[in-house]
Amino acid sequence: MTMTGHDAFGVTPGGEQVDRYVLDNGRLRVAVLTLGATVQRLEVADGTNVVLGLDSVDDYLNRSRYFGAVVGRYGNRIGHARFTLDGKEYRLAANDGAHSLHGGVRGFDKRVWRAEPAGPADLLLSLVSPDGEEGYPGELTASVRYLLDGDTLRLEYRATTDAPTVVNLTNHSYFNLAGGGDVRGHVVMLEAGHYLPVDEGKIPTGELAPVAGTPFDFTEPARVDARLDGRYDHCYVFTAPSGADPGDRDGEPVLRGRATVTDPGSGRSLEVATSEPGVQFYTGHMLDGAATPFGPFAGLCLETQRFPDAPNRPAFPSAVLRPGATHVSVTEYRFGVS
Repeated sequence: MTMTGHDAFGVTPGGEQVDRYVLDNGRLRVAVLTLGATVQRLEVADGTNVVLGLDSVDDYLNRSRYFGAVVGRYGNRIGHARFTLDGKEYRLAANDGAHSLHGGVRGFDKRVWRAEPAGPADLLLSLVSPDGEEGYPGELTASVRYLLDGDTLRLEYRATTDAPTVVNLTNHSYFNLAGGGDVRGHVVMLEAGHYLPVDEGKIPTGELAPVAGTPFDFTEPARVDARLDGRYDHCYVFTAPSGADPGDRDGEPVLRGRATVTDPGSGRSLEVATSEPGVQFYTGHMLDGAATPFGPFAGLCLETQRFPDAPNRPAFPSAVLRPGATHVSVTEYRFGVS
């Protein structure tokens, strides 16, 4: 990468400067933009970039499909762009047909975050989302910390609010461990015995369905394209440790779920561990090479998160955040090179 530890990446149409920070610990090298708290580039130990990224602010605002961004206030979908909290209905921006996706028209991926470098391998980004933004109640103060430790990239999310609200923060990186081509030959394993079936609008039906005996079973390693032509965009359910509540908001997060991806051709691998109750497994099959620089299956996503449409599903782990509590979430990405 021909960039310094910190440089100017560009300027938004509204005149906000977007900066780029490069974290480097000798094993991993990660470029992070203040626009969307976005992972623009991630080089593993052998120097290969394993994420999809873009080259300009204009591309991120107009040609991106959330490449590498932190999405929020609510990652994934909320059905019919509305939810009820404490007896009051809130209507959100509908940007995915009738539904709300990844925070709405101007979600956190399109916001410029404030950066506070804490060292060559440690960066904290934060933003304030005002009450009513995209229809969400409460002023939300959110942060994500990027920390390199050996071959691991650790993301630590925190959020507080001044009024009851819902929150679901996740990173939307598209991984391609081959460094190019497509990911249909990648081998995936998900430690998840259940997944969330969805309707035609990709809104969960409310059922937690067993994966056993279905094309959704990745409890044993399988190629992306081994079933369903590799077309996955579903939330997988991790089992909480005994006595733990996936709806907890305070305390030290427990890494409860694990997913692994390997590229047989290169020998590179990725292991994802998270404190969140689920992971959205998306194989990038809907990427459009005419609308973005990348075509179908150029990368796959493992979006660790609360369940989609949880604000409308009382049986799902809670996504509610109240004043005085802190949303705390951790996801670790560990890379291997054989």
